[in-house]
Amino acid sequence: MSVEQWREHTPPPRSISASYQDPLELIWLRCVERLGWRLERSSEVFASWDGHDTLTLSDQANMDPDDTIAQLIFHEVCHALVEGPHGWAQPDWGLENIDARHLVNELACHRAQAALSTPYRLRGFLAVTTDWRPHYDALPKEPMAPCAFAGSLDEQARVLARGGLIRAQSEPWQSALSEALSATQALVKLTAPFASVTSGEEFSSLWLK
Repeated sequence: MSVEQWREHTPPPRSISASYQDPLELIWLRCVERLGWRLERSSEVFASWDGHDTLTLSDQANMDPDDTIAQLIFHEVCHALVEGPHGWAQPDWGLENIDARHLVNELACHRAQAALSTPYRLRGFLAVTTDWRPHYDALPKEPMAPCAFAGSLDEQARVLARGGLIRAQSEPWQSALSEALSATQALVKLTAPFASVTSGEEFSSLWLK
């Protein structure tokens, strides 16, 4: 059938054989899979661990402009590393955020996050996006060096973070994180030159962080 003949008839519906997936999301979904976890999305939570194998993250509509699936997964992985086996078997890693009782655990997670991302030049791209961002930004160039911002909690936070970094060297953590961070670094390097830096925009591009 020629193009002219085709135009004379109503064409059948197009057959769709593939769907688009965000490359960054694919990288970190692979990390979740390698850790033996499942990922679900919900409008009811920002991030929640069920104490078994399921990590539930906010749906896209309820995420901030600088939130990404990569950052949320990475942050929860760092919580898991800091809390260790005892936390893995408890909802939300055994942590409570309605008061300050587990604040030191959150600060330790920031340390682990900065320490693991810095070698890949992803410290800004995968930065903390909660209201505790000022602590993360205040961490020194050497992620495990003392930080006055944390006050009396600093030393304990560093101790907890060191334990998490030791766990990060074991499997499946080491392979899963190395693969995800390396792939993310490559994607950022490829994408950054194309990121918009137009003056007057409300936000700059996260790809430039």
